Formats: sequence, structure tokens, C-alpha cells
Amino acid sequence: MADVPELRYRRVLIKLSGEALMGEAAYGIDPATIKRLANEIRELSLNGAEIALVLGAGNFFRGSGLAAAGIDRVTADHMGMLATIMNSLALQDALEQLGSFARVMSAIKINEVCEDYIRRRAVRHLEKGRVVIFAAGTGNPFFTTDSAASLRAVEINADLLIKATKVDGIYSADPVRDKTAIRYDVLSYDDVIERKLAVMDTTAIVLCRENNMPLRVLNMMQPGALLRTARGMPEGTLVTGFGEAQ
Repeated sequence: MADVPELRYRRVLIKLSGEALMGEAAYGIDPATIKRLANEIRELSLNGAEIALVLGAGNFFRGSGLAAAGIDRVTADHMGMLATIMNSLALQDALEQLGSFARVMSAIKINEVCEDYIRRRAVRHLEKGRVVIFAAGTGNPFFTTDSAASLRAVEINADLLIKATKVDGIYSADPVRDKTAIRYDVLSYDDVIERKLAVMDTTAIVLCRENNMPLRVLNMMQPGALLRTARGMPEGTLVTGFGEAQ
């Protein structure tokens, strides 16, 4: 039997956009898509990884978008937080149907539905092999789920933050609109900020930089991408304090 590659990153936090749950639909949650994502997460867990996730809410709505439409920004952001809880519960259900143990922990109190976020309890869940899904962002308005992902990754001492997208890394421009866009293999945090590469908001990148949290941006639609990344294979784009644009 061939040797199974060891994990380079044992504790990982995955940031997953709400749009990723839609599949080919225009709105909401596609059951086939969330089941496929749950299978990828379960495979990683079965290989020994400790997994946390932060989900966005773009498949329902964004707080900033609602604010632009005239709703009070604080109210809009709270609505967005509730939408992330809906997505988190859906992913928890998909994981449990596959036989995995999962916990949703919310930054806002909603005890009848899920647990409150308590850092030490979250770490204990991870140590016991449970997938932990952090919902409701940071619990504060004006902060994105990208910032929540960076914050939680630092708080739980993750080895790696993964930004799972529909694109295979960070490009110099939108590769869908600009066919001449260049994909980077490695970047520094400062490269991302100075070049205004729209992969995560600036607050999230600064949090990673200040806490030396490596970030890898990859295409979640590629089967096995999460496991390959946890094993240290060069999937997508790596952002560190030492990277240089390739």
C-alpha cells in the first residue's frame, strides 16, 4: 500500500462565499452543491485535519448591498449575519447526513438554534474532530465575513486560512473579463494591499499580516483541492509575509 501523504496544515479555517452554495442557481442554496462541498470537507476531516469554516451570505443578500438600497447599515449588516446562520445550519445538516460531527457557533446569541461562539469551546470541538462553523461574522456591523474568517483563524491558532472561490487563485485582473490577466503563484500581504487585488478586504489581509497567518486562495470547484492544500501541494495562490509576485 502506498504511503498516505501527511498533512502539512493540520488545523485549517476555510472561508466559503455564500455564492458558492448556489451552484448554477440564481439564489439560495443548491442541495447538490452543498452536498458536494460537504463531501470535500468530510474527506479532509477523515484525513486527520481539524476544520473550521466561515460562510458568507451573498446567496441571500449582503449588508452593504442592502444599505446601498436604503436600509440602515447596522440593520442591514444584522440581516446579513442572520443569513450566514442559515447557510451554516444548511452546511451542518449536509455534513451530519454524511456522518460527520459538526457544530455551528454564532457570534450573536441565538441559543435555540446554535451555540454561542466561545473560543475555548470552539478549540475543544476541533480537538475532538468536530467540524466547527462560525456564523454571524464577528457579531459587529461594518465588518465583512472575510474579516471574520481572518479573526477566527487567528483566534483558534489555525495553521492556514483558505479562501475558497470559483477561481483558481489571485489574478492581476478579473480573468473572466480580462483574458490577459496574470495568475500569481505567491504574493506577500503587502502585494495584495498595494496592488488592490480584490481577493479579501484590506482589514482581513492586515489581520493575516499582523499575525503571520498564511492564506491560500483556491478553486473550491476542483475535486480534492482542500486535501491537496492541507498536504502542502501548490494549489491556487499562496499569500504570506515573504511572498513575491511570480
